[in-house]
Amino acid sequence: MPELADATIHLFGRLAKRAEVQGQGGLLNGEDPTAYNTSDPLRIWIVQVGIIIMMTQLLSLGLRKIKQPRVISEILGGILLGPTAFGRIPGFTNHIFPSASIPYLTLVANIGLCLFLFIIGLEIDASIIRRNARLSVVVSLAGILLPFGIGAAISKPLYEQFIDPSVHYPYFMLFVGVTYAITAFPVLCRILTELQLLDTTVGLIVLSAGVANDVIAWTLLALSVSLVNATSGLTALWTFLVCVAYALFLLFPVKRVMLWLARKTGSTVNGPTMFYMTVVMIVVWASSFFTDIVGVNAIFGAFLVGVIIPREGGLAIALTEKLEDMVAIIFLPLYFTLSGLKTDLGLLNDGPAWGFMFVLATLDFTGKFTSCTLSSRYLGFSWRESSTVGGLMSCKGLVELIVLNVGLSAGILNQRVFSMFVLDALILTFLTTPIVNLLYPPERRTRPGDVRATETETPPDADAKVIDDDQASLVTPNSHPFRRRFAIVLDTFDHMPGIMALTRLALPPAYDDSSVPSTRHPGYHIDALRLIELSQRTSAVMRSSVADKLISTDPLLSVFKMFGEESDIPVSTSLAVVPYDEMAASVADHARRKASQLVLVPWLAPTSAGDAADHDTPPATKAESSNPFETLFGSGSNASKSAAALRSQFIRGVLSQSKTDVAIFVDTGDRAGTRGPQHILCPFFGGPDDRLALDFVVQLCANPRISATIVKVTVGPVDLAELQKPAEAVLDDGLPVTSIIGVQDSIYPQQNTELRLQSDTADNVVWARYTGTEKSTAGTQLQAALSRITFEELTTPVPLQALIQRVHEFREVHRRVLVVTGRSRQTTTRYTKEVKMVAEKYGYASGGSFELVRKTVGDVGCALLVSGAPNAMVVMQAGVTSVTEV
Repeated sequence: MPELADATIHLFGRLAKRAEVQGQGGLLNGEDPTAYNTSDPLRIWIVQVGIIIMMTQLLSLGLRKIKQPRVISEILGGILLGPTAFGRIPGFTNHIFPSASIPYLTLVANIGLCLFLFIIGLEIDASIIRRNARLSVVVSLAGILLPFGIGAAISKPLYEQFIDPSVHYPYFMLFVGVTYAITAFPVLCRILTELQLLDTTVGLIVLSAGVANDVIAWTLLALSVSLVNATSGLTALWTFLVCVAYALFLLFPVKRVMLWLARKTGSTVNGPTMFYMTVVMIVVWASSFFTDIVGVNAIFGAFLVGVIIPREGGLAIALTEKLEDMVAIIFLPLYFTLSGLKTDLGLLNDGPAWGFMFVLATLDFTGKFTSCTLSSRYLGFSWRESSTVGGLMSCKGLVELIVLNVGLSAGILNQRVFSMFVLDALILTFLTTPIVNLLYPPERRTRPGDVRATETETPPDADAKVIDDDQASLVTPNSHPFRRRFAIVLDTFDHMPGIMALTRLALPPAYDDSSVPSTRHPGYHIDALRLIELSQRTSAVMRSSVADKLISTDPLLSVFKMFGEESDIPVSTSLAVVPYDEMAASVADHARRKASQLVLVPWLAPTSAGDAADHDTPPATKAESSNPFETLFGSGSNASKSAAALRSQFIRGVLSQSKTDVAIFVDTGDRAGTRGPQHILCPFFGGPDDRLALDFVVQLCANPRISATIVKVTVGPVDLAELQKPAEAVLDDGLPVTSIIGVQDSIYPQQNTELRLQSDTADNVVWARYTGTEKSTAGTQLQAALSRITFEELTTPVPLQALIQRVHEFREVHRRVLVVTGRSRQTTTRYTKEVKMVAEKYGYASGGSFELVRKTVGDVGCALLVSGAPNAMVVMQAGVTSVTEV
């Protein structure tokens, strides 16, 4: 990058020649703030940066909805700001991007490019290649050789048609071949992560092959630049040999020194210290300077330093976090805009130009797709997986733009051919996501270590039989469906106490032959899923690519595994780095793949914040008495509403997408302990969810420390005069409601007479099974559980208020009261009117936290929560096997 040094010298020369200080009045003196001033270029630079960032972000908002990577918006934004679109507006280029200001913009963009290549080097993990050496070598070599050959072939007619004869053809051929051979590894990582392919068999081969392809392609580019910048063949050879020696110097002695320094300063434990960060930056710029002066390019020196940074203790990820925001938000869009200013699609103004452009794009895709597909098929992958590998490896993105800019600055490419290849890169990157979604849909994806339904470990006893909830309501007591395989969702430390408490309750102690309590839990298994949100940051993508390492170091998983070891429970762990909108689908897919029987999800309800000490004071009243300025600026109690809404959206997404039974542990802040005696209250209104809750309570009562009271709630007697006034009625007959914030609640088939009769029959059967004479024929474990359960019936016109009063009465007798209830969003009768009356009684207005709670846990759970009655609550939803959208 010789222009980096030239631009720096040029700028310092201009600043040194400043004869006088300009007026400081600025806008007040009538100056145009966008006018270019050689003595004060900062103003126009700020204007340029503002326009570039706004253009990129606006395009990103639309393209993100069709799952396109951010690089598409950056490339497209640069093209639009260039002579192709906005440049055609009279005076736009001269006023916003005057030619005299371009050196300043170029200098900042090149500084950012060096930092970006340093981050790319940080992303490349040699261990990925080592773990999949055979796969990566075969696919990457095939993905380079054939495309390079095709590029060399098409370069001949392209050279004769568009390139000046003064350009040496071998140099042009070399650049076209490298352009065809390269794969955009950084963009590829983001696409793999956003499409949730990193942990699939396809993701593993593409990631390892992409790393190898990237290293080989950068080596070829370095060779190409050294040949172009050399005055003779011998000089080119010496330049290349110096670069090889310098790379070996960095990869061995310097790398060991950097590792020693990282350990010495504690950077591998607590993240990079200020001193270590300073040393790294000095090495980056010194390396860039060296590779620049020997005739290669400054970006190669920065890239090599990124490769040698130690990966121990997540140091590379921590360094990326220090730099990525400024690089991604400011520097890269500047670089893409500079590329766009050099791209003029108006130059493609005749048939041959467009014909060559489409031939370039077709051959570029065909070469990569064919070579990578056939090599993957040779390695034993299916045709579907092999073709997906070929589609992914065809991604070009920003790496091709870097190669093209190097070729343009070296005089190998002219602006017309440069514009052709930029459009080629844009088309191929845009097509990658839809091609992969078409070839490799989620239902076709395979992952190493998946638990198939046919391979599910089934405990020898009949109690562990996996059946759905409606079938469970009709089985005999001897085949009671105790759930033994659980999927646990872990996302933040705030939810850890609740999920550990629920897990401990769901795993009753076993007994050996001497009837001595044991901590063993034969037949039980827990699959813990750690969710990490995938943002646009590079560090998040790096975490995705090293998810197998994060599993062993993640603090939440470490704490939960220790909990499993203490409880003698087998725990398997998984980690998923996915966008927030995909988290619920990840949970549902994890439960399906692991053949889980119950998904346990924690929730810190918005009504619980700060209310544990005083249940008699409604949370809404407390919020009203807070500092109004805290509420205004988001630091008061209302500041958590957004987080609560997002959490509610996530939970309702799990409920609507999961085919597995779901249990939500609602942490009210007044946590009930799990080691001492525990009493459970279970209201039974009827319906699949309540039947599931009843079965779960029976399973919990297999633990000798747990007792329960199950209250069958019946509505009545009701004044007939009141029933004739629907507006005043307490009860509402209604259909299931779809939620706000773009997420559907669980929706069951519309109720009709037949379905209601079936549901009522199932309710009567399950109630009779546990309370009638049939319980005497139950197995020993079930009889022991039923002996600790009291069954009651409650008939009242105000069921929710009566239930709240019952919970308060139990709390006066029992120190710990846990309420287990069905979500009951699908029952024949809902209590919308009464739950609103309860909310108003306890100081809640319509909307806000009340609506979040009601839509998440249902009417019964909402009434109990806003009243502050239970110590803790578990809300159950039966698995949905068929969903009818209303």
